[in-house]
Amino acid sequence: MFDPKKLEQIAKQIHDSMPTPVKELGADVDQKVRQVIQGQLNKLDVVSREEFDVQTQVLMRTREKLTAMEQKLTELEDKLAEK
Repeated sequence: MFDPKKLEQIAKQIHDSMPTPVKELGADVDQKVRQVIQGQLNKLDVVSREEFDVQTQVLMRTREKLTAMEQKLTELEDKLAEK
């Protein structure tokens, strides 16, 4: 769900900001940082970009239909008012 490149970039930034003695612990620290970040991101209540785009399209079609129905209703009301 999350871009692995972004996750890698965040992990690198965290690693670079660590004190030198902690950095020297090596790959274990890097792996743990990645695991913690991934775990926290997975806890977030988010949707993928693809799902967001699909729902945006559904909403736009629904809005178009609603607008058309409102216009038809207005036309019908006008016709009834003329009688």
